[in-house]
Amino acid sequence: MRFGALMSVLSAAGLLAACASSPTSNFYTLAGASASPGGGAQQASSSNVPFYFELAPVDMPQQVARNQLVVQTSPAQVKVLEDERWASLPADEVRRTLSGDLTQRLGSIDVYGTSYPPGATVYRVKVSVQRFESWPGAQAVIDAVWSVRTTGSDSVMTCRTVAREPVAKGYDALVDGHRKAVDEIAGAITAGVRSVGTLPAASAKSKNGAAARPLPCPAASAMTNANNSASTQ
Repeated sequence: MRFGALMSVLSAAGLLAACASSPTSNFYTLAGASASPGGGAQQASSSNVPFYFELAPVDMPQQVARNQLVVQTSPAQVKVLEDERWASLPADEVRRTLSGDLTQRLGSIDVYGTSYPPGATVYRVKVSVQRFESWPGAQAVIDAVWSVRTTGSDSVMTCRTVAREPVAKGYDALVDGHRKAVDEIAGAITAGVRSVGTLPAASAKSKNGAAARPLPCPAASAMTNANNSASTQ
């Protein structure tokens, strides 16, 4: 009996030691990597917003569509970090952060998946990430194609933004670089929404069933102004 009890104690001690020595995972989120432009909590009600927007789920390359951080070790090789993880899938992280940025920059509300007042102006935004690259100690890269269209319109603005942010060593810095890259894309989309919003309603629709022409992307200066105005709010 004593021998059996001793073996039980030793087994339990061994399990505790193994658990104590096993590595723990670190979890990262883009929402908390850096302060949002302007800072502070803001609320908007449907009675005081000039329009709404719908941000659809973000498309993400399959090689990074996982909870583990995937980092570049060379242009043709990546490494999956089992102990460094996203709090949610990268596509969800990017969408949630973009939604918050656009809500603040546009003074609007993201109504994707929810009801909104009939007759309201709604801009539909779609983002497809072509590249989501993490280079530790070097740079964070997000290459995204995005589009904006007004509900009821056949015309669409389709543009591309390549955001490259230099980063210091460490995974915290890498995640913060991706957060800044998302901010840059949000600034470009903001300029796009504002540009579409200046078009007369008639010109935004196709006439006599003819295919509507693609809308021109906003100038680089408009995107820069959108980022600058957000940072000074």
